[in-house]
Amino acid sequence: MSDVTDFEAQQVEQANATELTPVVFIHGLWLLQSSWDRWRAVFEESGYATLAPGWPDDPGTVEDANRHPEVMARKSVGQIADHFGDVIGKLTKKPALIGHSFGGLITQILAGRGTAAVSVAIDAAPFRGVLPLPVSALKSAAPVIGNPANRGRAVPLTYDQFRFAFANAVSETEAHDLYATFAVPGSGVTLFQAAAANLNPWTEAKVDTQNPDRGPLLIVDGEMDNTVPWAVANASYKRQKRNPTSPRSSRSPAAGTPSPSITAGGKSPTSPWPSSRSTPSPDPAHTPWAPGSPRLQRSTSCRWSLSRSPREPSRKGRSTTWRPGSPT
Repeated sequence: MSDVTDFEAQQVEQANATELTPVVFIHGLWLLQSSWDRWRAVFEESGYATLAPGWPDDPGTVEDANRHPEVMARKSVGQIADHFGDVIGKLTKKPALIGHSFGGLITQILAGRGTAAVSVAIDAAPFRGVLPLPVSALKSAAPVIGNPANRGRAVPLTYDQFRFAFANAVSETEAHDLYATFAVPGSGVTLFQAAAANLNPWTEAKVDTQNPDRGPLLIVDGEMDNTVPWAVANASYKRQKRNPTSPRSSRSPAAGTPSPSITAGGKSPTSPWPSSRSTPSPDPAHTPWAPGSPRLQRSTSCRWSLSRSPREPSRKGRSTTWRPGSPT
């Protein structure tokens, strides 16, 4: 059982002291909670209380994580999900959850436990029942799962590995900057769990897609994503469609935006989230689609989505803000 840190307890206390809807950001593998900082600022400006807990035993800084990778080893999917569940359980309001990569998997696990008012899974890692194994996804995972001994280690990515997995559609200069600013070693066991999920009936990498209390769910994926290609996101959506509530699907190419998470906020004919011209609702459960039903969104973008603010302009000059719960 993981413990809530003083830093996380302080975030909970601050959120509970307000009457604002909490939004919990869940980071993925090879990142820390600080990767959400600019997103948190935008959501707080929009009237939400935000929290960004870390994975169990996460160091406070990228420098510390790279200096002491051993503290990040052997953190399983179940331990991570339970840790976030402990943090969420201390909130007085049901939060919105937003997770990226393995954080998207954790988001769906927690939503399946009925802990979320609304959930967004960006480039989410697969869970049991998601069958596609695209070549690019295997290549992204190969630095870890290529060596069985890595199961008990925290494994860093080289720059070239990071470039392929996270920054394949940005300039070389930006990719180097992202690598230096955000990349940390990742717990090997999580990737082994995801890779073997369909072979292990007792896997921790599983999602309760049948729970009617799951709440609304948006699954977002980048069309140029090497680590979680469209086939994986689409298969996750098809599993989530089995929820007892009526499912709906939406695709929005939104060409020209730099990241799937930005695209998810674009004001387009098929977008489930409005643009910055809308006024945010205080309740993220007031979503523009049927409660409990999943939505699927596709964007033409790179995988890297957390270094930019949600309303930072793209290379084609477009600027959008993603506001869960905003009325149309």
